[in-house]
Amino acid sequence: MRKANPVIIKWTGFIIIAVLFGVGSVFAFNFPGFGNSDVVKPVNGEVSIMAAPVADGKAHHYRYVTDGKEIKFFVVKGTDGAFHVAFDACDVCFQEKKGYFQEGDFMICRNCNQKFATNKIGRTGGGGCNPSQLNFAQNGANIVIQASELAAGGRFF
Repeated sequence: MRKANPVIIKWTGFIIIAVLFGVGSVFAFNFPGFGNSDVVKPVNGEVSIMAAPVADGKAHHYRYVTDGKEIKFFVVKGTDGAFHVAFDACDVCFQEKKGYFQEGDFMICRNCNQKFATNKIGRTGGGGCNPSQLNFAQNGANIVIQASELAAGGRFF
């Protein structure tokens, strides 16, 4: 009986582990909380997000899919105690489709590195490289966004 070549065994093991890791990553990033954003779906024409889980001061990114288009937005509670909601795009850099990331009390444009204080998001009326305003209402324990408001942001995506 012939012995297996140790080099072949090592490479075979490496390939199997790499494939399992890759497949596992694909599945894990499709579950809420594991990817960069959660998918939201409207009920009776509105998207409702529970306020308690997003009250931690961290930006929470979401995706809304309509007519085959993926519209991205984020919710962040500022140090002022208010929720701030905006499209993950700006009026200037939206063509790059890079969006924003959070650093401390600021949201930063991934394209031009402009910083925006979270407490001012949604209050400036938009324009420039500000995160584009997304109208919402707080209804008790929920942040409510009309599906029509989300769809109107489709021009950014």
